[in-house]
Parts: sequence; C-alpha cells; structure tokens
Amino acid sequence: QVQLIESGGGLVQAGGSLRLSCAASGRTFAMGWFRQAPGKEREFVATISWSGGTYYADSVKGRFTISRDNARNTVSLQMNSLKPEDTAVYYCAASKQTFVSPSSGPHEYNYWGQGTQVTVSS
Repeated sequence: QVQLIESGGGLVQAGGSLRLSCAASGRTFAMGWFRQAPGKEREFVATISWSGGTYYADSVKGRFTISRDNARNTVSLQMNSLKPEDTAVYYCAASKQTFVSPSSGPHEYNYWGQGTQVTVSS
C-alpha cells in the first residue's frame, strides 16, 4: 500500500502562484492531480507518466506545470496565474500503470492523498 501526502495548499490572490507537492511512501508510476470544488465532481487537472510525459486539462494548460522526481518518489504541481475558479481541494493520485490517459477517470488511479485546499480570492 502506497501512501500519498500532499502539501503546499493555501490562500492566494488572483494572479498569484502556489506550488503543491506530493510525497509517496513507495515507488509509483503514473501520477496525477485532480481537484474538487464544492458541489462539483472531481476533475482531472494534470498527469505525468513514469517517463515524464505530461498532459493537462484545457482549463489549466499554460498556467500549471506538473513535474516529478522518481528518485524521491515525489510529484509537484506549480500553479501560476491562479484564478478564483481554481479554488478547490486538490488531490494527488498514483497509478500502478506507467501511463494513464488524461481522458481516463479517477478510477484508473490506485492511490490517493488526503487532499489540500487551494483558495484563490478575487
């Protein structure tokens, strides 16, 4: 069983930046970030394959960057030019597969973090 611990959430003004980090207790393969706003379904944000291929939701493309350090079993999400609509609980996820298609749903991920709140004020 792999445990995922997120950190880095918080409150920021629109236009600001935050960096989320996720540390895994063991080796992971494809990893991703999802988010869930109140009253909405969990939605895909970004994913990174074991080899480093990255994919993003259209809503964050050009503003967010996902990266990973395989030696340290960590994944990060750099979020720039934040908007109020980015406000949500952000979840780190890990898969046993080396690649998860960005069109796949959350069910393709085997492990989840507890979530970290990101609030963007206008």
